[in-house]
Amino acid sequence: MTGERDLDALLSNMKPEILDGIFVFCTLAPSASIPATISPMLTFREREGTTLVIAREEAEAAGLRYEFASRLITLAVYSSLDAVGFLAAITAHLAAAGISVNAVSAFHHDHLFVPVDKADEAMAVLQNISGARHS
Repeated sequence: MTGERDLDALLSNMKPEILDGIFVFCTLAPSASIPATISPMLTFREREGTTLVIAREEAEAAGLRYEFASRLITLAVYSSLDAVGFLAAITAHLAAAGISVNAVSAFHHDHLFVPVDKADEAMAVLQNISGARHS
């Protein structure tokens, strides 16, 4: 399926979905292996180390230090990887509402990690963005 590139179409057709669970960000030394007991939602290798985004329970069970307890919101619209301005528009609305976000673009969708205590507010902001374009 070809992803959508039109910003208005992306914003009006976006359907935010919040996933169950609380996710956290951890880091491992550059030479460290990912423990077999962990199933990361996301891994990213940087010079300083490997970032893991995993369920909080997994981090605690593995004894890993973590930061940014968050909820995961998937923007259920097939966005093109080269769509211009979609995440900029989304994150600008969330910033205006005082909500921090760590955004990730994957092959099919864009995903937002937002603070646990701001998840409901973030969902309302996102639903308003989409709903305002249907009026």
